[in-house]
Amino acid sequence: MSTEPVPLMPESESSDCAGKSSAMLQMIGWFSAGLVVAAVSIYLGVELRSRYLFNRRTPYDFYSNVGDQPASEFGMGI
Repeated sequence: MSTEPVPLMPESESSDCAGKSSAMLQMIGWFSAGLVVAAVSIYLGVELRSRYLFNRRTPYDFYSNVGDQPASEFGMGI
């Protein structure tokens, strides 16, 4: 009995399969990189928008709830 490994596929098919798998891995890598870029850009956009809106407040926004009177009679048994 020989101790040399016996290939299960012919050489022409094994090299073709390696090319397909590397192309598939490359495609998956580019796709995942694109998803990461999209997620980071959405997160940064939301953060920048919230900071922009926070800095654009006017003095009237600080006192917008001054006229609201809480309903103090509610639940007091009057």
